Amino acid sequence: MRINPTGEYVEVFRSFDEDGDGKLSPAELRSCMRIIGDEMDLHEAEALVQSFDSDGDGLLAMEEFFRMVEFEGGVEEEKELREAFAMYEMDGQGCITPKSLKRMLSKLGTSRDLSTCEVMIQRFDINGDGVLCFEEFKNMMAI
Repeated sequence: MRINPTGEYVEVFRSFDEDGDGKLSPAELRSCMRIIGDEMDLHEAEALVQSFDSDGDGLLAMEEFFRMVEFEGGVEEEKELREAFAMYEMDGQGCITPKSLKRMLSKLGTSRDLSTCEVMIQRFDINGDGVLCFEEFKNMMAI
């Protein structure tokens, strides 16, 4: 996820910047997280600010805030991809096999025969082992 530091995200940052100093304090970050339904205590907010505070002033400048949002969005995206991967990976092998792909596609109402599922997997099977590991699945989903 790449954030364009204009428009909507600038407005979001400014609305969270309660004192208008162009930076978010841990308390302001905590307050904005509460608004979006994500409770965090002050220590968690301080730790989050510290992990993205590149100039060491204990505050998040707009660019630092954008980096934090990009990172958090990437973490959420990764979690969603892992959940989707787990739905297709039904054989407990840690990979998507043609058989597990066929089974999931049938559940989704898009039945395919086993040979078609093998071809589908081959298109994204980078290491040629006949199955999709998570990284190969992630590459497939990026297209």
